[in-house]
Amino acid sequence: MVYLEITLYVAPQDRTSAAAIYARFKGQFLTQAVGALSKELLIRDEDVQVLHRFDTAENAAAYLVSKLFTDDVVTALTPMLKANPDIRIYQAT
Repeated sequence: MVYLEITLYVAPQDRTSAAAIYARFKGQFLTQAVGALSKELLIRDEDVQVLHRFDTAENAAAYLVSKLFTDDVVTALTPMLKANPDIRIYQAT
């Protein structure tokens, strides 16, 4: 199992909007991203994290260059970001 963790640095007043973007694209992610198994939103005081679960690291990396991610998700989130996102892929054993 593989996790793709994306940490977004969003101002507190923009977190509701960021959560709405998460909700808007969750279904597309689950049906269109190859190997996608789940997607969860974690809201903390300091940031917003989106935790994606994939079947392989290759599929997680492929999602990061997919049209859904680069054209849709990134475009929608960019106006809210205070800094570049922190993106990590983890292999669970």
